Amino acid sequence: MSPETALELARAALDACRQRGFQVAVAVVDRSGALQVMLRDRFAGPHTPTTATGKAWTAVSFRTNTTELVGMTQPGMPQAGVRALPGAVVLGGGLMVEGGGALLGAIGVSGAPGGEADDACAKAGLEAIRDKLDL
Repeated sequence: MSPETALELARAALDACRQRGFQVAVAVVDRSGALQVMLRDRFAGPHTPTTATGKAWTAVSFRTNTTELVGMTQPGMPQAGVRALPGAVVLGGGLMVEGGGALLGAIGVSGAPGGEADDACAKAGLEAIRDKLDL
């Protein structure tokens, strides 16, 4: 994903959260998990940049949206150990970015009230760049 597309993705997600009254941080990572973009709204909590980056890294690392990982990694489940891995953030708000059948990166949003709200902002960001993801 180009830096321009990553920035557009992050801005669209940030704007979607602002429209709902949420102050958040948005991280976009490339397919290897390296940070491409970090945006933090001025009143987002101090933990939000790290959490957003962790959500994006987790989604790209496990090739699974973090909301799905929440259920798959509950205590007693075969993949419960994922929660103990350094850097893994198993909370809603981390989504893979795919295009042309390939994993391009991921987006993480943190700071809205709950993982579902973080997810909704991330999805709005993805929708804004959907036409730029077909390779």
